[in-house]
Amino acid sequence: MHSEGTIASVNTGPVIEADWAGRMKRTAIDKRSAAGAVGVGLLGLDGDDQADREHHGGPDKAVYAYAREDLDAWQERLGRTLRDGAFGENLTTIGVDVTGAVIGEQWRAGTALLEVTLPRTPCRVFQAWVGEAQWVKSFTEEGRFGVYLRVLDEGRVRAGDPVEVVHRPGHGITAASGFAAGRRADVGLLERIVALPDAATAWKGVLDRARTRRARSGTNGREGTKEAEGAATGSGPTGDEIGL
Repeated sequence: MHSEGTIASVNTGPVIEADWAGRMKRTAIDKRSAAGAVGVGLLGLDGDDQADREHHGGPDKAVYAYAREDLDAWQERLGRTLRDGAFGENLTTIGVDVTGAVIGEQWRAGTALLEVTLPRTPCRVFQAWVGEAQWVKSFTEEGRFGVYLRVLDEGRVRAGDPVEVVHRPGHGITAASGFAAGRRADVGLLERIVALPDAATAWKGVLDRARTRRARSGTNGREGTKEAEGAATGSGPTGDEIGL
């Protein structure tokens, strides 16, 4: 395939104490641009950390990528500057279709090989960090989630390195569409995702929750239900509620 874009910034950060950071009062969302090449291991970038290991980090969420173009769109909407790393992303990209990334898509970034696994789901700590009321709802409605990546081959990455999509599965299911399926409890699509080779384990939890919600409402997992209408208007379940 071809080089789709470049790495604008590689961002890392330690765990810090913060009164606003939810029940744990600790967070590592404040990522800053790293100078030079950064090692990429199976559990993430050298010099990076996660405070809430239950919901962040691990092999399926080793690296988080967000597009500079999407940060720019948010800058315009919010009316303020958003630096690289502002959303806690490890890789800020340019020219990569992050929003349209397919589950299982593989990227060569620097000397590391990465695989798209999951969308980012907004939480209350993210909302407190950004400092915008109703941020969880706004971020969800906008659909610019960024993606988590699994590390298939360890390596090194630096700002300016190309990002090459070396494999894109033919099923066409994007991480963003998987998030939407969780919100509207689309059991059929979620079953397809869970059946994908090497699907992230979190998808099974999303499917289980969707089945439970459908059983309670007596529906078959298709659009037209109250939950589907809620998802379309932004009043449906958040990422925390669907289990991603």
